[in-house]
Amino acid sequence: MATKITYTQQGDYLLPDLKLPEQPTVKIGIWGKRHLRYLKNHHPIIYTNLLTSCKLTVYLADIDKQAEDMFFRLVKQFAEKEGVTEKLKADNQMLWVQRMNNIRNQAEEIVNNEYMYS
Repeated sequence: MATKITYTQQGDYLLPDLKLPEQPTVKIGIWGKRHLRYLKNHHPIIYTNLLTSCKLTVYLADIDKQAEDMFFRLVKQFAEKEGVTEKLKADNQMLWVQRMNNIRNQAEEIVNNEYMYS
């Protein structure tokens, strides 16, 4: 069985009508979207290879899951290490928020270095 190739005229040229196969529908979170932006801007060949091999969506979903897991694990570890507890939250909400924001920023920086920009 032969595959029929169709063409579309663009100016003086006939270009083949190419279409990528459907990729699975997967929700990509913030970490996957950040990594996608990084790939497009800094590693266009890797991006193109993943896209044309239909592996981009699965790859980004995997990066997103790993990064999210690492982020929450780090936040929990840092909070325990620095004594940021529910008791502190009940006693002094502003101090708790300040410390949690610092912890989240530290964890985000580590995850960015580990998954987003590598």
